[in-house]
Amino acid sequence: MAPITSLLTAENKKITGEALQGALLDLLDLSLVGKQAHWNLTGRFFRPIHLQLDDIVKMARKTADLVAERAVAIGVSPDGRATTIANDSQVPHLDAGPIEDGKVIAAMTDILESIIRRMRKRIDATERPDPVSQDLLIGLTRDLEKHHWMIQAQR
Repeated sequence: MAPITSLLTAENKKITGEALQGALLDLLDLSLVGKQAHWNLTGRFFRPIHLQLDDIVKMARKTADLVAERAVAIGVSPDGRATTIANDSQVPHLDAGPIEDGKVIAAMTDILESIIRRMRKRIDATERPDPVSQDLLIGLTRDLEKHHWMIQAQR
């Protein structure tokens, strides 16, 4: 089977592939952490936070698919295996068990902020090598920042 080719140079493909792989891991792990919080959430504000976590997870899963497909389109094989996420993710994790709504808000605010910081670095890194991938990263960072604002506003 012939590999997928791209008009990007080898160096630009490498830079962009690394940015997309990092974004993919962040988004996949965000979806997992979001569901962990969703399932174990307790407290007075359970219902709105429970629903908001669903929105975050839905966005993370949708954009993870877009990022992975972009990687394939430029000839890079995305790696979303559980072992890769476990070994390489930089997303902070939650403790196991029930978690009070205020702690979920604080944790998700910090988690989203950490992801946004890495996304902004990826946006900078892909500016010259691949503006098309950069555009994708800009759009998903906009979505992450919206969720960051909305969860942070509940502190």
